[in-house]
Amino acid sequence: MLTVVSFILFTAFAAGLTWWITRRDETNSSEGFFLGGRSLTFPIIAGSLLLTNLSTEQMVGLNGAAFKHGLSVMAWEVNAVIALILMAIYFLPKFLKSGITTVPQFLEQRFDKRTQTLANSIFLAAYALLLIPIILYSGAKGLINIMDLKSMTGIENDYTLLQIACVGIGVAGMIYARLGGLRTLAVLDTINGIGLLIGGFMIAWFALGHLGGDAGVSGGWDTLKNVHPERMDSTGEPGSEVPFSTLFTGVALLNLFYWCTNQQIIQRTFGASSLAEGQKGVLLTGALKLLGPVYLVLPGLIAYHIFFGQEVGNDDAYGKLVSLVLPSHLTGFFAAVMVGAILSSFNAALNSTSALFSIGLYKHMINPSADDQQTVKTAKLFVTVIAIAAMLGAPLLSKTGSLFGYLQTMNAIYFIPIFAVVVMGMLNKRVPSISAFVSMVVGLIILISTLIAFPLLNGGDSVETVTGFSNFHLMGITFALLIVIMFVASKVAPRAKAWELKTNTPIDMTPWKGAPIVSAILVIIVLIIYVTFHQ
Repeated sequence: MLTVVSFILFTAFAAGLTWWITRRDETNSSEGFFLGGRSLTFPIIAGSLLLTNLSTEQMVGLNGAAFKHGLSVMAWEVNAVIALILMAIYFLPKFLKSGITTVPQFLEQRFDKRTQTLANSIFLAAYALLLIPIILYSGAKGLINIMDLKSMTGIENDYTLLQIACVGIGVAGMIYARLGGLRTLAVLDTINGIGLLIGGFMIAWFALGHLGGDAGVSGGWDTLKNVHPERMDSTGEPGSEVPFSTLFTGVALLNLFYWCTNQQIIQRTFGASSLAEGQKGVLLTGALKLLGPVYLVLPGLIAYHIFFGQEVGNDDAYGKLVSLVLPSHLTGFFAAVMVGAILSSFNAALNSTSALFSIGLYKHMINPSADDQQTVKTAKLFVTVIAIAAMLGAPLLSKTGSLFGYLQTMNAIYFIPIFAVVVMGMLNKRVPSISAFVSMVVGLIILISTLIAFPLLNGGDSVETVTGFSNFHLMGITFALLIVIMFVASKVAPRAKAWELKTNTPIDMTPWKGAPIVSAILVIIVLIIYVTFHQ
């Protein structure tokens, strides 16, 4: 009973406070609905970035990866700091100066309408078929285990319970996404983000205490270091999910795309009230990511020791750990902030998807004469369609293996080609439009062939399994190939006139003076973390 009461109270508090703060926001225009009226300050940007990223595919999936592979999976958190620094210093000034709402809009400015349409379509397909269903699935799995919904509801069939949880979360998220604009979502993100950070640290503390027994938290930490010490190596074994060498190839590229060009994430930064506020928000997010291993990796390591020898699936480990170690009066609170995290990522994906569709396809191709109200109305309708499709498709993901590994592999299919085109478009002003379009197509063909088609034709064995060559290195090679294609094209058939980035924004573009110093400090801390835990 305490669990249910605390769940309802915190959920109502977060929703009520968000409504009070944003009740007068204008959400009927494109800028109001998609960019929060370009009024976001750095605490809201950081809170929103963190919680958009910090959802159950992270809490459940990354802790599940740590449960299976050990500390080396912290690379997804710690190395993200480097990507965030590059976003603040290099990518964000260019994006904000261009005044864009979506990344494909930038590609149209730099290349042409054809490149924009292809990138827009890729984003839409990836979000609708991959990202949104995974958010729902991982959220439902976490909630089922944390709240012990099987006992609470009396539903014994796991798949039926999963379907019901996906629909419940999906309907709530759809309502939020339709009624509020980006600022509403950003404020809700920040409130839930504070709660989730508190809850995440609590889980780590209680779990260490449980593992340590009479010796308490310090005893739990000693157990982690002394029993199976190989699992506490930051660099990972050559056969682990994230070998150290991949930090400089595929893992680096996936992090760079995610934090520098992924529409779902960086749309928050496009709503910054100034470049300085945007840079502060991005770098504050980087500082907060350094704490990520405490609540996104450490619980998975502890769960391995507690459930050692038991039949516990990777993606069930975190929920079972929370249910085991957290007092009942706090379980409802943590479940509430978990739901908030689910809704945050779900809403962010829906908001970004609706922006990509309504601005990138509807207003761009289907109905160019549409006014702002028609565009936003179409976006809200599209949100409903995508949300319903995700509710139906999410339970099917129960047939996958490691959720986090599956997510990163599937992400690479569109991350790598789009990131290559964005980077080369910024670095080389003579790259012709046709080479960008061809590079995206070539990248898609290579990665779909190697990451999806090859396993299907070989009984589930991946290229990595057969050859021993990491998929992350394959991603790095593909990226390099696409860069070479565009570089050669810029020499053989260069753009007639060098491209220039034109200023098209009403906000102050003065950089934050503290950005270089803060960036240097963050890099040093990343190095210290890796050296400290290297064995």
